[in-house]
Amino acid sequence: MSEPHILASRSEDTEMRAALRAGWKRRDLHWERLQEEGCACFDKGDLAGAARAWRRASWVALLLLPARDPRQATTLANRAHIDRLAGREARARARFARAGQIWGNADDFIAGMTIARRARSSLFHLRMEALHWSTYEDNLRKRFRAFAAETADALEALGRGEAVACRLHSRWRGEKPSIFDDTRKFLSAALLVGGGA
Repeated sequence: MSEPHILASRSEDTEMRAALRAGWKRRDLHWERLQEEGCACFDKGDLAGAARAWRRASWVALLLLPARDPRQATTLANRAHIDRLAGREARARARFARAGQIWGNADDFIAGMTIARRARSSLFHLRMEALHWSTYEDNLRKRFRAFAAETADALEALGRGEAVACRLHSRWRGEKPSIFDDTRKFLSAALLVGGGA
């Protein structure tokens, strides 16, 4: 499916150009930006702004992202927040439950991730990465499985209406990769869930 004209921009910013050069689609960065906006609004107590951004992100996800993509789970979880705030508790719980089911595919996504090589601050680290790339990838996948477990626990807690023990959105700024690959897609799915500690 081709992306709707609404995602196109005549004066794309530097980040969008970099994402497109790296093989991302406009939808990927638009979804991420809308989730960031929604989480920021949610954290500030601007519930109308959060709802607006998360609804727009849900259209991007519904129409343009694969059904088993972990970002679908994030989208559902954030829509569940909107439902809960509007007093639709049964719908919120159902969406959180569905988000948890989709999140169950996170390990498959992690296993199939394409991990781009990173810029390194020293020749030593650059050389170690070059010599031991498979070990580096394995360690990164292990780290992401830990993120996946935390997010799964968070989705369960949110579904029960309980507080989330781990930081989610507040960690995004520090964890957000500067490159555009599957690791960034996964981390955005894991951390751009509203309601974290």
